[in-house]
This record gives sequence, C-alpha cells and structure tokens, in this order.
Amino acid sequence: MSDKIKHECGIAHIRLLKPLEYYSAKYGSAFWGVNKLYLLMEKQHNRGQDGAGIAGIKLDPEPGTRFISRIRSNSNTPIKDCFSDAYENIAKLTGENSSGIADVQWLKKNTDFACELLLGHLRYGTFGKNEISNLHPFIRNNNWITRNLVVAGNFNMTNVDELLETLLEIGQHPIETSDTVTILEKIGNFVDEEVESLYFKYKELGFSKRKATELIAGDMNVQHILQRSAKYWDGGYVICGMLGHGDSFVMRDPNGIRPAFYYQDDEVVVVASERPAIQTAFNTCEKDIKEVTPGHALIIRKNGEVSMKEIVPQKELKQCSFERVYFSRGTDVDIYKERKKLGASLTKSILESVSYDFKNTVFSYIPNTAIVAFYGMFDELRHFCNDIKRDKILEAADRLTPEALDEILSLMPRIDQVAVKDAKLRTFITQDSQRDDLVAHVYDITYGTVEKDVDNLVVLDDSIVRGTTLKKSIIRMLSRLSPKKIVIASSAPQIRYPDCYGIDMAKMSEFIAFQAVIHLLKETKQTSIINEVYKKCKAQENFPKEEVVNFVREIYKPFTTQQISDKIAELVTPKDCKIPIEVIFNTIEDLHLSCPNNTGDWYFTGYYPTPGGNKVVNKSFINYIEGKNTRAY
Repeated sequence: MSDKIKHECGIAHIRLLKPLEYYSAKYGSAFWGVNKLYLLMEKQHNRGQDGAGIAGIKLDPEPGTRFISRIRSNSNTPIKDCFSDAYENIAKLTGENSSGIADVQWLKKNTDFACELLLGHLRYGTFGKNEISNLHPFIRNNNWITRNLVVAGNFNMTNVDELLETLLEIGQHPIETSDTVTILEKIGNFVDEEVESLYFKYKELGFSKRKATELIAGDMNVQHILQRSAKYWDGGYVICGMLGHGDSFVMRDPNGIRPAFYYQDDEVVVVASERPAIQTAFNTCEKDIKEVTPGHALIIRKNGEVSMKEIVPQKELKQCSFERVYFSRGTDVDIYKERKKLGASLTKSILESVSYDFKNTVFSYIPNTAIVAFYGMFDELRHFCNDIKRDKILEAADRLTPEALDEILSLMPRIDQVAVKDAKLRTFITQDSQRDDLVAHVYDITYGTVEKDVDNLVVLDDSIVRGTTLKKSIIRMLSRLSPKKIVIASSAPQIRYPDCYGIDMAKMSEFIAFQAVIHLLKETKQTSIINEVYKKCKAQENFPKEEVVNFVREIYKPFTTQQISDKIAELVTPKDCKIPIEVIFNTIEDLHLSCPNNTGDWYFTGYYPTPGGNKVVNKSFINYIEGKNTRAY
C-alpha cells in the first residue's frame, strides 16, 4: 500500500499447561514460554510498530510475592526493548545467585516472567497519543488475587460513549474514555461481582475468608462474566484477558471482523492474530491451527481445562477482507493464494488498457507488499501469452521456419523492478513545497527499464486510499522514465467509506474516491445530492445506532465505477505531468471470488456489519460538510 495507513493491532497469548520444571527439563529453560512469546511477536511485527507490551502471571504464587509482570515500550524497536528488559532483569538476578538458574522454584519466586500465563501486544495506534500509558496490556490491580485483570486486544468499539454511560450507571467514575479503559473496567466490574457472589456463597456455607478465596479461584464463571460484559459492545474485536488466579480468555466479535487463531497440544495453548506466526513459532502445520469462533471465547481455566464458549450469538460472518489484501503477512497459505488471485483478476482490464501490446509494455509493482498480487498477475499474463503462442504455432504448423518460431516464442510479459523504496525520509522541513519535494524522493526508479515515449508502464499496488503518495511521489518518480502511458492497478476495489473496527480510516475527506465523487457531483451540477444526503444524515444524528441508515451511499449512485476511476486518475496526476495516467481498481465481485471466506467489505461497499458502523459513516460525512477535521468515533 503506497499510502500508509495503520490498524489495530496484534496479540499473542501463551498458556503453559505443565509446570515450569517440565520445560526446563525438556527444553533447557524455564523461560521457554517467554522465548516463544518473543517469536510470536516478532513474526507479527507487521501488525504494530508504534509500541509493544508483554505481561505474565504466575500460578499459585507465594503470598507476599509479586505474581504479575509487565513491560511496555514505545521506542523505535519496541519488541526488542521489551524482551531485552525482561532478559536483562533475569540475567541480573541469576547472576547474583548463579545456582538459582537451575532452581525453577527460586526463579519463579524471584524473577519476573517465570510465568505460566503470558500475553503480548503490538500496537498500531489509531487514536490517542503514543505514550506508555496508552500501550497494552492494561492492568486492573487488586489485593484479592481473583480480582486482578490483565487485558490486551485488537479492537475498536463504535459506541464508546454508550459504554461509558453504562459504567456511570453502575456507579463507576472512569478517569479515561478510551475504548480500552472502558472494556477493562466493564469486564473488571463483572469480575468483582462474580467474586463477591461466590464469596458470600462460601461464607454462608461456613468457610473462612482464606478458604473462600481458594474456592473462588476454582469456581469463577468466566463465560458468564464475558456475557454480561459484552452485552452492548459494538465493534470489531479480539480481546485477551488474564485473571490473577490463572484463568484466561480470548474473545472474538460475533461477525469475526478481527482475526484470532489458536493451537493446543498437551504442553501449551497459544493464540495469535495470524496463523503463520503460530506455525513458525511452534513448528506445526496449518491444519492443526483453528480460528476462535466468532461470538465465542476460548477459555483456559487455571486447572488447564480448555473450552470454546458462546458469549454473544454469532452473526453473519464479515471477516475483514483488508486482512487478506494487505494487513496480514502473505506467508499464510490461504492469503498467499488469495493475493495471487486478486492480481490475476486485474489482468484483463490491464491488457485492455495497453491494447494488448506486450512488446511495448513493462509490468512492475509498488510497494513490496504488492509482490504476491504481482505474481498472480504475471502468471495470468504468461498463460495469456502461451495461449497466443500455441494458437500461432498450430496455425502455421506446416510452414514454420526457425526464425518464425523464434518470433512467436519471444512473446512474453516484460517485467522489471522499476521502483525501489529508499530509507524513510524524515519530514523535518516545515514548508509545504520543500517537504513535498522530499516526499517525492521516498521512492527511486531503476533507470533504463522503460523505452522513452514507446513503452507503457503498468504498476500494481495493493490498494489506493488517499492517493497522496501517488500524486506527490510515485507518479512523479515514474514519469522520470518518460513512458508513453502509466497505468496504476489496485488489487483492492475503491475505498469509499471509513472503517471503525480497527483501521485508521476515519475521515471521508481523506479518501481519493470520495474526493473524486464530490468533484464529479460539482462538475455535473448535482450538488443537491450532497445537500440532501447531509440533511438525511443530520436528521438521524441522535437516533439510536440500531435505527441509523447509511445514506452516504447515495452520493456514489449517479456515477459508474469507471467514471470515478477516471476522476481519481485525474486527481492523482501532478499538474506538471504530461504523461497519460490511468487508474484501474479490482471489482467487488473479484474481491469476493478471490477471498471467499473474508466477505467484510464495508470500506468498499458501505455495508457495515454492525449498527455502529452506519452511525460512524454518517457522522464522518457530517464532519466533512461542517468542516470538522475530527474522527467520527
């Protein structure tokens, strides 16, 4: 994706099912789980580079000892720093007591992260400052071991104000209004109520307070706690939690918007946002890894019992298709195939654009994340060429000369690495004109790959969001090669609507497709549609989210996809560029054919899987009309 966008986030949870002595004896380290957590997070570093955090909980700690550990970092190398701090502390303590490294119980008592429960989080901040206090995991401390709660997640809620009100109604006074704190306090409140209910139950049965606490730890109903907590949640979420006494859970939203995979054997239960991370870290195959069922929670009890429990009724599956197009790493066996299909599906439109002129067309890609889709496009181009060569050979079979055969066989797609991304340039210059000149050099070109004024140049991108990088950098850079024509192909369809479930796409005014349709409405003197849509959105501004309709879809109806694509091409073309520019997008139909199991497409179609999505898109449009440069949720 040439336009940088962010999304929340990545999670990794490990529950060791055997005593630490087992891992020390078999794998040579009581910190085997910590090592695996590090691998899981490194293999998902694509999901968050703004910050990272790790936390651990020890089972059956001695009274008076710390049993929850946490380290967070917002440095330029957050994963490395978190684990460096953890290992340095371990090395310091074991260095002071060299015999302690072999004594697992001494390690558990005296060192951090000698834990059976581990939780890691990678952050791409979509909202709020990137300070340590904003980084997951979050901890809710209490002197009762069963009331301690550690939470981290990959989520955005659309109805934070509504959820905040429910906390106020039960008498809480949260010091923050973020969805993370709201979720933490919501779950924490029902953890408190569960503990109190069990305490009075055992008190009436005559148990001492100390004994009651032990019994509570074995009798907590995590499913019930989560059912009460999640009753009013609207959003896309995977939420991981660990309770102080040793229960843990991973809960997924009922539409399956955000991804979560898990693996279990007799030694460990592991959960991550991406399947290949588990495959690599635990040397297992994809068939042994399952998805957390949407609307359910994978619950791991202190005694090691693992179950999948329904929390909210499962709804129509709308897994995020952007995970397949761009966000998730392409090393997943299914995602790799899907991205190739996305590239292949563009081939016909691209060939039509260059009039099937293979001899004078160079095919390339930008950025590197588009390379898998490019492979798919290249395969399709190669098959097309092979069909032509076969037909020509059969047609001229009885009169073929070696020279004629060589001419036929020479037909093949021309591919080159035309664009290369240089080291990240810091925009320390404040003047717009000078800063734009710097941005234009983020990418560089391979000179000599294109014949001046003769060759067409086709460049494949994963998606086009804002178009800013295209206009200020990529097209300017490509035009230095002086091709006859530049075609920018996007493996994703046009992004027309904001996302509110984790992706940092909240302002409609930033979308190049939205800018294009506004220009078209003005040029065709149909601005009344803009006004009518604004009135409809404004009229339902205070409606309950369940009653809100996405009227913003109406602004796109007067125009075809091709008309909008043509206007986008015009808008991303620099004023001083004389080379014809064409922009081609994948279709919704081909997206669904390529990614049949991830049908969440609200950013392309406006069909939101939750009521809160409709409220957000209308609010985003209202903000645009009223000139408010703020988020819609």
